[in-house]
Amino acid sequence: MSKNKFPPKKRPAVDPDNGPVYLYGLHTVRAALDNPQRKKRVLLATPNALNRLGESGPIPDLPIHEKTPRELDALLGADAVHQGVALEVDPVDRPRLQDVEKLDLVIALDQVTDPHNVGAILRTACAFGADAVITTARYAPRETGVLAKSASGALDLIPLVEVRNLGETLETLKKNGLLCLGFDSEAEGLLRPRPSGQKLAIVLGAEGKGLRQKTRSLCDEMVRLDMPGPIKSLNVSNAAAIALFAATAGRS
Repeated sequence: MSKNKFPPKKRPAVDPDNGPVYLYGLHTVRAALDNPQRKKRVLLATPNALNRLGESGPIPDLPIHEKTPRELDALLGADAVHQGVALEVDPVDRPRLQDVEKLDLVIALDQVTDPHNVGAILRTACAFGADAVITTARYAPRETGVLAKSASGALDLIPLVEVRNLGETLETLKKNGLLCLGFDSEAEGLLRPRPSGQKLAIVLGAEGKGLRQKTRSLCDEMVRLDMPGPIKSLNVSNAAAIALFAATAGRS
């Protein structure tokens, strides 16, 4: 008799790193369906989920395959909270920085690779009205269902800009009048509310490593969150939410 009481979880039929891109969850799929720039291939859904999608907006003309929850579990993995719906898509084209119409408030990520964190940051950035989230080309997660689900639709609502050189990008942002505000738990300065109208780039590094030295040197200010409790650092997506709140608190 096996000592392991719980059978091993079955791996998803789709390789999330190299296979086709499946977006899942009602909010995520709805945002993708409404995005005219998104190439949509096949919609997989239970009858109930298809009805709920139809209630939230029109469903474009594309192949629809009826599936059971168990079939979606087998395709996406048991941990995927798909809510009965998945959409096969092509990855959305990443815009260039110069293609973003307005750059008043952006988040720049220095080698943040966890798709849950990047997705959560996209969701928060979208909620606070940021104009773009910037990642590096080499050290950033590819578009996957995990990233899109964590973003809860924001992947199709806010530009996710991919750049080759973050240092050059920060220089470009500064030339366009943005103040580059870097975050480090050991910084001397404290995060404070920013005046209305100030253009701002919030620069965040990966957990553990933080910002690289070159990135730090290019920031106009280095600040930390004022945390009087025994824990002095936060998950990067939580830090982004607090930074965005402080940056936008004085705005009308």
